[in-house]
Amino acid sequence: MTTNPQQLFNLTGRTGIITGGAGILGKKLVPGLLACGANVVIADRDYEAASLLANELSIKYGERVIAVSCDVANIDSVKAMVDTTVSRYGDIHYLLNNAATDAKNPKNYYAPFEDYDLAEWRRVMSINLDGVFLVAQAVGKRMVTQGKGGSIVQTSSIYGMMASDNRIYEGSTFKGYPINNPAVYSASKAAVVGLTRWLATYWAGHNIRVNAVAPGGVQGYENETFMKLYSNRVPMARMAQAEELVGTMVYLVSEASTYVTGQCLFVDGGLSAW
Repeated sequence: MTTNPQQLFNLTGRTGIITGGAGILGKKLVPGLLACGANVVIADRDYEAASLLANELSIKYGERVIAVSCDVANIDSVKAMVDTTVSRYGDIHYLLNNAATDAKNPKNYYAPFEDYDLAEWRRVMSINLDGVFLVAQAVGKRMVTQGKGGSIVQTSSIYGMMASDNRIYEGSTFKGYPINNPAVYSASKAAVVGLTRWLATYWAGHNIRVNAVAPGGVQGYENETFMKLYSNRVPMARMAQAEELVGTMVYLVSEASTYVTGQCLFVDGGLSAW
């Protein structure tokens, strides 16, 4: 085993899938993986956005990046994603199980817990948890069959590991609706960590490592009020930038972390330390 740092983080010849690859995190993670030499399959329900990203990056990285349409909550769609990856590149070496739902209908998504609609709860769970299960199942099965090990990294959240401070949402809105951290989000992200630890022990004998990453708030579409209140809650006094997750993800899929499995790594500017 090499101890050369440059080789430890070298992903040349390694193929992987990132679900939600055209999202806020995905747009930064994909070029980061490519820069380390990896082949990357950008899987996203928004195929147009995924294709635009793949086409843009292919100018520099050629055929090492492709886009695939995938609804992670649909078992046939997930199977097709894996089949396309194997057909194009052969073995699958890593997975960033990253797709998550959004506030499609803010009125329903941010509703008070006492009035939360079961249909909305199930919609979120179908992607944030069922989707993570289906993708891990399909890719993990392929890794077992290959017999060469692999690395799976699943995106959780600080809110899967700790309660939210509702004071940071005071005065913040999205499309005219007051925002909060819905219980369904915390429940789904906590379940991702539980599934991660279970899979880590289940597949350890196959040298398949399974870890989770719990990002803090990542700056995206938040208004100034929220960013100020959130930043005041964080020791580093700011929200994360999406590119600050790249190093963590590369570490967890690379040879630099061959004895790391079953962990949930916080990337939160110190929020969980307070």
